[in-house]
Amino acid sequence: MRRVVITGLGAVTPIGNDVETFWNHLIEGKNGIGPLTHFDTENYRVKIAAEVKDFDASLYMDKNFIRKNDLFCHYAMAAAVQAVEDSGIEGTIDSDRFGVYFGSGIGGLNTISEEVVKLKEKGPRKVSPYFITMLIAYMAAGNIAIRYQAQGPCLPVTTACATSPKAVGEAYRALR
Repeated sequence: MRRVVITGLGAVTPIGNDVETFWNHLIEGKNGIGPLTHFDTENYRVKIAAEVKDFDASLYMDKNFIRKNDLFCHYAMAAAVQAVEDSGIEGTIDSDRFGVYFGSGIGGLNTISEEVVKLKEKGPRKVSPYFITMLIAYMAAGNIAIRYQAQGPCLPVTTACATSPKAVGEAYRALR
């Protein structure tokens, strides 16, 4: 059996938005759970969650990308940029052999809720023309592949809580 190794890491998490911060906070036992801040919780019984905090998408992508993509894609791209930089792989591999396996539990949930409200309150002409492309889970993997000219396999994995190990397992199988 041939061995497969992970050569680059990236992290956007409730306890750190880069690998070093994430790891240090993990070792320190830092808790990423706190009051919800991404939306008003007044009418909700649950008021806490493990949210990503202090995330700056502009460190990893331009304003145009940010505008046309859901927050889950921002997180995905930031983690991918970190992983590619950490690995040093960019420009060293044939683009036909460079693939993307990326997992997201659901896709553009923020976009769905925002655009449905627009549709209901302001009508269909106010719904973003990027509505569908912003919400589908495939967009994270696709955008990463486009950015890095990865022309090999491009697979979005959406298997709820099993998404991360499933994406790693699929990539492992493809490499093996």
